[in-house]
Amino acid sequence: MSETIDDPNMKEDSGGHEVAEPLRRAIGERYLTYALSTIMHRALPDARDGLKPVHRRILYAMRELRLSSSGGFRKSAKISGDVMGNYHPHGDAAIYDAMARLAQDFNVRYPLVDGQGNFGNIDGDNPAASRYTEARMTIVAEALLDGLNEDAVDFRDNYDGTLTEPVVLPAQFPNLLANGASGIAVGMATNIPPHNIAELCDACLHLIKTPDARDDTLLNYVPGPDFPTGGIIVEPAESIAQAYRTGRGSFRLRCKYEVEDLGRGQWQIVVTEIPYQVQKSKLIEKLAEVIQTKKVPILADVRDESADDIRVVLEPRTKNVDPEVLMGMLYRNSDLEVRFSLNMNVLIDGVTPKVCSMKEVLRAFLDHRQEVLLRRSRHRLGKIDHRLEVLEGFIIAFLNLDRVIDIIRYDEDPKAALMREEWGIDHRRALSEADYVSPAPGDGELSEVQAEAILNMRLRSLRRLEEMELIRERDALMEERAGIEDLLADPALQWARIAEQLKETKKTFGKEYSGGARRTRFAEAGEVEDVPLEAMIEREPITVVCSQMGWIRAMTGHIDLARELKFKDGDGPRFIFHAETTDKLLVFASNGRFYTLGAANLPGGRGMGEPLRLMVDLPNEAEIVDILIHRPGRKLIVASNAGNGFLVPEEDVLAQTRTGKQVLNVGPDERALICHPVRGDHVAVVSQNGKFLVFPIAELPEMGRGKGVRLQKYNMARGRQGTLELDGGLSDVTTFNWDEGLKWSMGGDKTRHETDLGQWLSKRASVGKKPPYGFPRSYRFT
Repeated sequence: MSETIDDPNMKEDSGGHEVAEPLRRAIGERYLTYALSTIMHRALPDARDGLKPVHRRILYAMRELRLSSSGGFRKSAKISGDVMGNYHPHGDAAIYDAMARLAQDFNVRYPLVDGQGNFGNIDGDNPAASRYTEARMTIVAEALLDGLNEDAVDFRDNYDGTLTEPVVLPAQFPNLLANGASGIAVGMATNIPPHNIAELCDACLHLIKTPDARDDTLLNYVPGPDFPTGGIIVEPAESIAQAYRTGRGSFRLRCKYEVEDLGRGQWQIVVTEIPYQVQKSKLIEKLAEVIQTKKVPILADVRDESADDIRVVLEPRTKNVDPEVLMGMLYRNSDLEVRFSLNMNVLIDGVTPKVCSMKEVLRAFLDHRQEVLLRRSRHRLGKIDHRLEVLEGFIIAFLNLDRVIDIIRYDEDPKAALMREEWGIDHRRALSEADYVSPAPGDGELSEVQAEAILNMRLRSLRRLEEMELIRERDALMEERAGIEDLLADPALQWARIAEQLKETKKTFGKEYSGGARRTRFAEAGEVEDVPLEAMIEREPITVVCSQMGWIRAMTGHIDLARELKFKDGDGPRFIFHAETTDKLLVFASNGRFYTLGAANLPGGRGMGEPLRLMVDLPNEAEIVDILIHRPGRKLIVASNAGNGFLVPEEDVLAQTRTGKQVLNVGPDERALICHPVRGDHVAVVSQNGKFLVFPIAELPEMGRGKGVRLQKYNMARGRQGTLELDGGLSDVTTFNWDEGLKWSMGGDKTRHETDLGQWLSKRASVGKKPPYGFPRSYRFT
């Protein structure tokens, strides 16, 4: 690709229309502009008021519409339309979604919008359309906006320059931590959990009192997040402290549950609080899936009995299991336990993104509150100066009332006449007690502001009592002005005032406030030990049936193995044996892989069962060689049709996944043929061409995986097309005790017991001899 858009040497022409620049620089500058816009104006919140621009604009637009917490509601479409048209030139759907989230008490710890109508629910249902819902601000939102009309913060032009909007809100409390935030920017993200306002105020008060306080000390006041949906935090205290110290970490959050006694030893678990940002409907679906797949066999049923509160009922399959064991399994297999990530990446002063500790975030808020206090105090000081100037004019007017009336009555330009008049010091004796010096142009003149105020004064105010009220008001303002000047000059007084405001905020939104008490509790994880599957499954007898086509089922009880069973057309029985629900089944396939099935997970015996290939990843070209009940400590002998085999402990063939576990390696033209439990000290091998061999089992190696060693030697014969082929091959293998001899069936009820096998005893990998008298012509031991 060319690295320039045009000729890199092109200069700007006289009209200034076109100039070339390297493509790398052009793309870099434009992408950087996009990245900064995303970081500052969309994804990351401001550390001072904890809001993103869209939320700030929503609240400001609602304030402009006079939607106070005690006033009436307005259509959400009107609110989102005003926000889009005046301040936020983006889609109204995005604006409405942001506003709806601020009204959801299951998403926001302290909702900033009071919604009327369907604003969604904890099941994950979307809010109704904006034309159907109404909204207004909450008292919490008003606390964020308090002081906005007192020059508390800077304003900037909106996107088209026709209006102004606040750069940041005054914010009476640290909203960033109180309500949390989440967002994904370019190359960075943020995720902050909600906290309790009263605890945050206590931490701020401690930080005012001790500015160099350690991060860990603040945890005495803010022990951790306070989620709107409650729950229980089981994260260790050291991990929580590390997360708040560095600004990165995570919290383990569990549901809250109760064990209800149903009598006669029966019980059920009722979940009353679910983890934050977990949709209840999806949680129920996940629990139902856990039941269906039998990942937690002890769980029998789940019911959602929720109304306005959360009530999810979990029924155990048996009463013999501890409820904590059941919940421990569900924590691992469902969203009844989640991990909430902490990443306090915020904008410091609205400009610089930084991953902050809790102390840094609170310090940014306190510095902002100090700036707000100073700006509001200066604004109030200006108002007082203006009012004192007006009061001085009023008092002069009262002391010279007749002259003022004459001027107003007879002069053509009374305002100019009042300003030209020399009122004299004697006429201002009422002001001699005050230390305030008038900002009037001269000692004997009225300013334009004073003259205008006198002309606008009502006649009914021309009373003696009114003059006394004016003097009383002037004295009060002078006292307030002196206090403000002291406040502006002394940082200690400023922090004392901020501390008073925080105490008032804590009182307003503390325990007395609806929902102000802490909801999320803390507890130790109480790790549940791994419980064997047998301990969670009720032990019951079953009969496992697997057909020739590989359809498997489990029939209740130990039925007669000779009983006639129903199968699909063209199918018939192959494996049928007694087992128990606590057993594990080992399936050995012709590809040399072992697959593991839980007997309790087998389909019921009322139908024809299910294909075994759907329960494990058994390839279509592979056949089932044998199905065994797993017995710990037992060994198996496995072999291929080529006569290679070895011993393997059963523990080594257990598979943890559907794909199974490769144990016996077979070649392209070979297949696994034998899998028998070891019962004895000698091995008997018979080939397809009728050669019988016995050798000690000690000559077989014990392996976990491999091709194995030669059990019996087979000659090569020339085939029909002249190629050399294996003469025979392995037919069957068995193990026996030398002292007891070997038994086999001769057909019908006849059996033969051969005790003297000395003439067939040889070394492993020998050819062998003709089988003993009466050995079956199928060359099989069973």
